[in-house]
Amino acid sequence: MIDFIKGAYYEFVNHVTWPKWNVLQSATVVVAVATLILALFLYGVDSLFSEAINGLYKILK
Repeated sequence: MIDFIKGAYYEFVNHVTWPKWNVLQSATVVVAVATLILALFLYGVDSLFSEAINGLYKILK
């Protein structure tokens, strides 16, 4: 197990290419905006289906 941890640490330090700070910031903004758009879209679809089901219940009642 210790050899695995040493090997993983070595890989992280010497072989992983970490992104630059400005690239990381711009990618974070893209993910945040995409998440917000997806959340708003899902809220709209959920509201639409909720109203449709409530309308259907009122018709059948």
